[in-house]
Amino acid sequence: MTDAARGHSTATLYEASLATARACDPGLRAAWPGARVAGPAFTVQGIGGDNLALHGAVATAPAGSVLVVDLQGAQHGHWGEILAVAARHRGILGLVVDGGVRDTAEQAELGFPVFARHITVVGTGKEHPGRFHAPVRVGGVVVRPGDLVVGDADGVVVVPAESVTKTLDRSDDRVAAEQRALKAIRSGMTTVEYYRLA
Repeated sequence: MTDAARGHSTATLYEASLATARACDPGLRAAWPGARVAGPAFTVQGIGGDNLALHGAVATAPAGSVLVVDLQGAQHGHWGEILAVAARHRGILGLVVDGGVRDTAEQAELGFPVFARHITVVGTGKEHPGRFHAPVRVGGVVVRPGDLVVGDADGVVVVPAESVTKTLDRSDDRVAAEQRALKAIRSGMTTVEYYRLA
């Protein structure tokens, strides 16, 4: 996980956000085990079955951003090893796409984090340039340019840009509280006792 989320997991951010963070639906998941990403969203609106917008996004997005792409959940391999290599060379942190990808083993070896709805070899066209820097809907969540996007083994969470600092501060506090709870539980206290559930 990058410093953009202070190392916090999606679960911690979601719970600490006081309902400002949004969880993408569970169909959007890591394309390879261990993929983790956190950074500001560079939003892309494309057309399912066409990946020209992704080529343009890789050439346009600033280093340190996460591509967040609406492709309407299309079951096509919009993204693969070549785009991942190009994106990594440009300093792009990862990809969250409501659509399909391929070459997952190669991307795992490269260490390029990808979160997608499908893994498929079905090819794409290259006709629609798409548009950038506008709100998109990915995994049922509206994502705006600059929102913090975090993905890990548990899913993908989006924190609105205006709530990031408060959410990260509350996440710090939540982790500290959980460490105190774990210490007590490891010393023999039950969760019922610690949380006063009875």
